[in-house]
Amino acid sequence: MALDTRNETIHSMTRRTALLMPALALGSHALAQGAGATDKPQRGGTLSYAVTAEPPTYDLHQTATFAVMHRLSPHYSTLLAYEPGKYPNIIGDLAQSWTISPDLLTYTFKLHPNVKFHDGTTLTAEDVRVSYERLRNPPKGVSSFRQPSFAQIKSIETQDSLTVVFRMVKVDASIMDTFASPWNSIFSAEKLKADPTFPVKNVMGTGPFKFVEHVAGSHWVGERFNDYFKAGKPYLDGFRAITMTPSAMVNAMAGKQIMAEFRGFTPNERDRIVKALGADAQTHESPWMLHMLMNFNCEKKPFDDPRVRRAVSLAIDRWGGSANLSKVSQLGSIGGLVRPGSKWAASEAEMVQWPGYGRDMAANRAEAKRLLKEAGYENLSFTMINRNQQPYITAGVFIIDQLRQIGVKVEDKQVEIAAWYSAQTSGNFEALLDSFTQFSDDPTNVLVKYISTDRAPDVAIQRAIDRELDSLFDRQAEMVDPVERKKLVRQFENRLLDQAYAIPILWWQRIVVMETRVQGWTMSPTHMIYQDLADIWLK
Repeated sequence: MALDTRNETIHSMTRRTALLMPALALGSHALAQGAGATDKPQRGGTLSYAVTAEPPTYDLHQTATFAVMHRLSPHYSTLLAYEPGKYPNIIGDLAQSWTISPDLLTYTFKLHPNVKFHDGTTLTAEDVRVSYERLRNPPKGVSSFRQPSFAQIKSIETQDSLTVVFRMVKVDASIMDTFASPWNSIFSAEKLKADPTFPVKNVMGTGPFKFVEHVAGSHWVGERFNDYFKAGKPYLDGFRAITMTPSAMVNAMAGKQIMAEFRGFTPNERDRIVKALGADAQTHESPWMLHMLMNFNCEKKPFDDPRVRRAVSLAIDRWGGSANLSKVSQLGSIGGLVRPGSKWAASEAEMVQWPGYGRDMAANRAEAKRLLKEAGYENLSFTMINRNQQPYITAGVFIIDQLRQIGVKVEDKQVEIAAWYSAQTSGNFEALLDSFTQFSDDPTNVLVKYISTDRAPDVAIQRAIDRELDSLFDRQAEMVDPVERKKLVRQFENRLLDQAYAIPILWWQRIVVMETRVQGWTMSPTHMIYQDLADIWLK
């Protein structure tokens, strides 16, 4: 079953704990601290929290980085959302109600009345229609990271000022999750008509907080929007997101200069903060919908040869890496392309059949050497583009050691996040140590990373064309029966891991630490949802 965050864990802060990471764990045992269940939210105060990277854009439609989500989400609303504390249950955000036709081809949403944008204008169905048109068919000069997710939508219509209708080309088993995406921010149609790129450098939504200022390299500030359509919310007067390096962030948490960080700490960082804060700390832990993988540029030699790609995967001891890296980093769980522990995940018996997942490493590496010799690359060396932060650095060291054992030399080129993104979009890499996260476990949501590049150029960066994968992707996307859909997901994983256009390394464990006075926040297996701060209050 997918993780039910009602069972997420809150650790006692008076003891140090070692993080245990079995591949299918759903969390660890808990001793709750902080506010009791009967405490009522209090109004007032400013929440301060850290974000470890600068936003490359203000436009939620055009990116996938938490550096944008953790600053911009409080300013915007979406059509649907995931219910706090009950992931993956979906509820309305701007949508007050909705109906679905029996043939699953028409979705009709009724919007809340009197929703205000931060400039005082009233939101209508036209704003929703135009925002979704921008997502599925972006105008010239605008890119949409979510465009492949909307391929099944035939048309979007407004019946009246509060009713929007989506008509489908064919059944899409993932469409409700797609509507609930936190990236589908609703913009002002009027602003977009005047300038389709308005959200890139401007912030104006209907969310719980108005934008105040952004000082690059320093901070981002929002203040309560008093005309927010959800009565009584938000509770905070405002928030201050402070840009910090990871090391500075740990020091700031330990010294109470910030109250929280919503992405995640390493086990060692968690323990240091907990020791410093004592009873004033709370931790939340969960398997993370985030994994480390290596992408190959399949247009460049030697990675245009599947034997070379498969050899690299065969050389990596994921089982040993899980046991060791989980002690010192956020890396640990072993899985394929969908989150371990989710209802779509492969069993261990299924995984050990994949190249690089078998437990006999001597046999794996012998086969890797054979494949490299057959391909004419016995003395293979290549450069791997990597990010200059944890746990990427730790993963890079691990990969270098693993490939050294089959005679392969790897240059680990660590770069800033902007250069890392530039390498992805330009294709200027041989291999790239990547991480991939999404907002839900739904297979269409997570498998889009691996379809042919010509279908999802902003996401599928491997520069590979595989119509068999595309067909499996489309078939599972239309399959409503979960049993049959899971079979198609396995077939997709089998094909991808055999061809090794990209190879999973390890999945992450999410460890969030904050002060006990921060209340109302919801833990989940993804750091992309529950970030609008509307429910948070300070005790």
